[in-house]
Amino acid sequence: MTPPSWQKSSYCQEGDACVHISASPATIHLTESADPAQAVLTAHPTAFAALLAIIKKR
Repeated sequence: MTPPSWQKSSYCQEGDACVHISASPATIHLTESADPAQAVLTAHPTAFAALLAIIKKR
């Protein structure tokens, strides 16, 4: 299995803790650069789209 190819958020400034995303047709992966445990949130694209829709409403 190929490891995820990560892309840094465009909202990240130099030196900030940044959100990184990796996407494939079946899976979305999110992680934060400042997390010492390097935890990865994994979601199905439909679930991730629902999360973004809720966040955008706030």
